[in-house]
Amino acid sequence: MKSSRTHKSKDQPLLISVAESIGSTLGAIAAKADAAKEALSGSPAATSVKRKSKKIVRKGQRATANLKRTKPVRAARRTLRKATKRVAGRRARAKK
Repeated sequence: MKSSRTHKSKDQPLLISVAESIGSTLGAIAAKADAAKEALSGSPAATSVKRKSKKIVRKGQRATANLKRTKPVRAARRTLRKATKRVAGRRARAKK
């Protein structure tokens, strides 16, 4: 049985250089991605402010929803609808 000999390729230094270049490029990309993630996530204070502002908005939406259901508001809406129908009917009759 023949023993296999490994020949040192002349291209080996070039391949090593290319591999190192690719490795350093990937490292730089990973570092930039990490920095971008940190910038987008923001500080804890910004997160807290965002959370509190959302809470205030929800509270306001709840208040307006409750207001829409009150008796005077429903009566006003009913009156408005009747008036709108009356005007629309007059317009339709006028066109004939």
